[in-house]
Amino acid sequence: MKKKMIVLLTGILAASIILSGCAASKGLETDDLAISMYKGVEVDAVDKPEEVTDEKVDETIEATLQANATTKEITDRAVQKGDTATIDFVGKMDGEEFEGGSSTDYPLEIGSGQFIEGFEDSVVGHEIGDTYDWDGKFPEDFGNEKFNGKDVVFTITVKGISEQEVPELNDEFVKSVSETSKTVEDYKKEVKKQLEEDGEKDYNDKLSQEVWKKVLENTEVKKYPQDEVKEISDSLIEQYKSAADYYGMTYEDFLEEQMGSSVEDFEKQVDDAAKYSVKQDMVTQAIADKEKIKLDDKTYEKQLKQMAETYGYEDVDALKEAASEEDLKDIALNNLVKDWLTEHCIQVSSK
Repeated sequence: MKKKMIVLLTGILAASIILSGCAASKGLETDDLAISMYKGVEVDAVDKPEEVTDEKVDETIEATLQANATTKEITDRAVQKGDTATIDFVGKMDGEEFEGGSSTDYPLEIGSGQFIEGFEDSVVGHEIGDTYDWDGKFPEDFGNEKFNGKDVVFTITVKGISEQEVPELNDEFVKSVSETSKTVEDYKKEVKKQLEEDGEKDYNDKLSQEVWKKVLENTEVKKYPQDEVKEISDSLIEQYKSAADYYGMTYEDFLEEQMGSSVEDFEKQVDDAAKYSVKQDMVTQAIADKEKIKLDDKTYEKQLKQMAETYGYEDVDALKEAASEEDLKDIALNNLVKDWLTEHCIQVSSK
């Protein structure tokens, strides 16, 4: 039997946002809860996505080129800036080696600023097999009194040199990273379109989150279904007890050491979290019933694809393996309700 997947439901907006400036505010009340306002709820205006410029497109493509760079081993020249030199080094102060001052086969990117000033520059110009001493000095504000302002000598051996070969942006590269574009021109259009879609999705998601947060704030739960709250609480507590067993600790000691909390305080937090989760389910169902928002088979399948992508699953089948159908349908319906609420919200400018 699959365990109930406990998530704080997050929405995926599948529809375009329609900002209604004239929608009448509307609430609802049931035996279990009261929502003072959900239709026409007011939220702070969310900034529209920035225009995708050619410069942004070029930056994105450059990042893709860098991500596809390959490493080339160098044997016929000395170290240059930008190379990665594989080195051994031994550091000494007052003729004595010190802790943390030595390493073997260390990959040092020249220009990265990983070491004290002058160390990396000293490697430039040396070839594989060179061993030399470099006299340096720790900064006065190095952060450790043992080293602050102290003279140091490093014996450095260059064992290897490599450089990153960044591919050229051409039609051949485009075909290797894109399933649709064949030319550089097409690829730039594809990247621009993707950036615009990403910006719109981020905007929609943020607006949806603000609207949902406001609706929850406008909701008073009169009576919680205690069996549901207990089911979630028990499941969460059992996870922490299992973790305590895994580390060979008592439940109490585990909470104290890992959470800095007593059992009483922790289980109060768990109860609050369980109620918050149940509250979201209650609000979702109440609004869906009131506004006749239905989750038909076609819409459910579309939601599953979106959820698999959002939660990082390989495909819908993998998503279904991770959660029960009941939980997935709850999330899907919640997404539809968030869509509806967002379409009927009113954004209020703070300017």
